[in-house]
Amino acid sequence: MIKLTFCLHRLPSLSRDAFQRYWREQHAPLVARHASTLRIRRYVQMHSLPEGDPVNGGLRASRGAPQDYDGVAELWWDDLDDLAAATASEAGRAASLALLEDERRFIDLARSPLWLGREHVVIG
Repeated sequence: MIKLTFCLHRLPSLSRDAFQRYWREQHAPLVARHASTLRIRRYVQMHSLPEGDPVNGGLRASRGAPQDYDGVAELWWDDLDDLAAATASEAGRAASLALLEDERRFIDLARSPLWLGREHVVIG
């Protein structure tokens, strides 16, 4: 499996709650609508806990790290060929563009790194 990991920063104009609500209620259904065209096998949203969460705060403090991301999106494809084929068609390119245009409404793209990797399951 090939996995895309996308570490999200919200636009400065959005509250954390507004960002997460839009991501969950608007963007997620859009991804679901385009999933078969883009050959997406799995899509998971991981929403960060509130900034003041004591357990999360303790974990960050133990490593001297700030809470950097508002969430992480994870998308899976069977392999690199399947990922490449997802945008090889006009329909695939249109679907990708629709997702990107929507991401511009709530994600600070310049501050939100993404990368592809191959999963190596250790437990599970």
